[in-house]
Amino acid sequence: MADENKDRNFIGSGWSFPPRFDIASKTVAMTGEELDINNSLSILFSTVVGERVMDMKYGCNLDALVFESLDTSTITFIKSKIEKAILFYESRIEMKKIEINTQNILEGLILIEIDYIVSATNSRYNFVYPFWQEE
Repeated sequence: MADENKDRNFIGSGWSFPPRFDIASKTVAMTGEELDINNSLSILFSTVVGERVMDMKYGCNLDALVFESLDTSTITFIKSKIEKAILFYESRIEMKKIEINTQNILEGLILIEIDYIVSATNSRYNFVYPFWQEE
């Protein structure tokens, strides 16, 4: 049981996203374990490279692809950008598969589906990131 708690501590915790504050206790709401990883992935994919002052290389720049035609080369490029971002900025997971779901493409929405394993616990999870063209 002690080893399992050690593994859970490795996963870590972080601020909730979006940040929420509790005035009464003067604290910020925190998330932990897999929810923290999912929040981290969401932040990573929605951050433009150069946007974070303390780490100018952090981010994925998916917004730059909003108006690109969604052909095989663009899908491959999106997958490559995501793989690289996860490799450098989310070391708690091992990515297994990325799928681009274009079922709702006519509404301007694609779903980026990522299967991953949490390295510390060897548990498998799925994360879906909605990527759409805003009007």
